[in-house]
Amino acid sequence: MHRKIKEATAARLRGKRRRDAGMVTSEYAMGIIAAVGFALLLYEVVTSGQVRTELQDIVKKALSARM
Repeated sequence: MHRKIKEATAARLRGKRRRDAGMVTSEYAMGIIAAVGFALLLYEVVTSGQVRTELQDIVKKALSARM
């Protein structure tokens, strides 16, 4: 009887470990997808006309500053 309980508990624990292994991979995948989406949004904002002009003005001021 005692041996059957140990075997059942061990089998249950093995099953839980297998389910968690795939979950970690899917979490990484979702994180990568979110990061790529954010990068795309940031790229669109930075390359828009108004922001691009502002960034160019900042660079021009920085390069023309006297030291």
